[in-house]
Amino acid sequence: MLSSVHPLSTGYESALDSAGPDLEPVAMNESEPLKLPAGPFRGRDAAELDLTKRDLRSLVERGTLRRVCRGVYADADLPDSIELRANAAALVTPADHVVCDRTAAWIHGVDMMTAGETEALPPIDTCAPSGRTPPRRSAVDGHERALVPSDVITIGGVRVTTPLRTALDLGARLHRRDALAAMDSLCRLHGMTAQMLTREVKRFRRRRGVVQLRELVALVDPRAESQRESWTRLEIHDAGLPLPTLQHWVVVDGRRRYRLDLAYPGLRIVIEYDGFDDHRRTHRQVERDLARRRWLHDQGWIVIVVRVGDFTGEALDRWLNELRFALKPSYINVRRLERGDRERLAARTRGDDTA
Repeated sequence: MLSSVHPLSTGYESALDSAGPDLEPVAMNESEPLKLPAGPFRGRDAAELDLTKRDLRSLVERGTLRRVCRGVYADADLPDSIELRANAAALVTPADHVVCDRTAAWIHGVDMMTAGETEALPPIDTCAPSGRTPPRRSAVDGHERALVPSDVITIGGVRVTTPLRTALDLGARLHRRDALAAMDSLCRLHGMTAQMLTREVKRFRRRRGVVQLRELVALVDPRAESQRESWTRLEIHDAGLPLPTLQHWVVVDGRRRYRLDLAYPGLRIVIEYDGFDDHRRTHRQVERDLARRRWLHDQGWIVIVVRVGDFTGEALDRWLNELRFALKPSYINVRRLERGDRERLAARTRGDDTA
């Protein structure tokens, strides 16, 4: 599974050095074609390619090179893949250390970097075996961690925590929303289940973050197809509302017509996360969504739309209250006792016909 190549998008790509003034275009030898390595290379090794630091910055600005991770570059034409990411990380990771946490997730195809980190690339997360001193390098954020052999695999010459171990580490280390999103995504991409995570949680006893990890493992669902879907599901859980079904198909005349992100099929309620890339990047996407939602509405569905800014404050309260109201039954067949009813019922029980 890990040997396959996945087309990936990452916050580690296409970022420029943040330090230093703007530079003028460099005067490289235009008569000879630029020969770049077939894989990633360290910036400090650029001199072997007859390139200066200024040349590297200029090539990144032109789109000829891209920064794969801090201190490592690659030909921009090379397709992104698990192997490329692992090879890049191997160049700056000490030989006896293991890549872990968000960098391991990135190698495994799950990008948990924040928007601000697409410009100033974060260091590579690594861990040293227990009892050893973590590395102190500008490109590496070192930790100490107790790992067993089954926690580690080798990809592209670098040792990396397995998808299972990485999911557990991030479940304990990240903020709750991102922690659940990371575990959902890693489970989806690597065929893991919540039960597999549950079996391993006991190993984290007494470790910082284990309380959060235990709580979130019970909510993991590999069917979540985006990180914001995981966020939405967590907010529904935290509001004390029943959890929806993920990726529910609406079937018409025996054929699947629409797949719904989060739904309560019996009540005909659907919640859709309206992300920019999948829903709002083009006019065609917007029109397609509007047509689908009109059709759902005509079929008696209640459609609740959640957008990127709807996870705090009044915006969060708005769609949660909308969902809470939609989930409230319109009719309850249990009789409410009015004032005096209890006394009359007690009298009937005593056989008092005057009651």
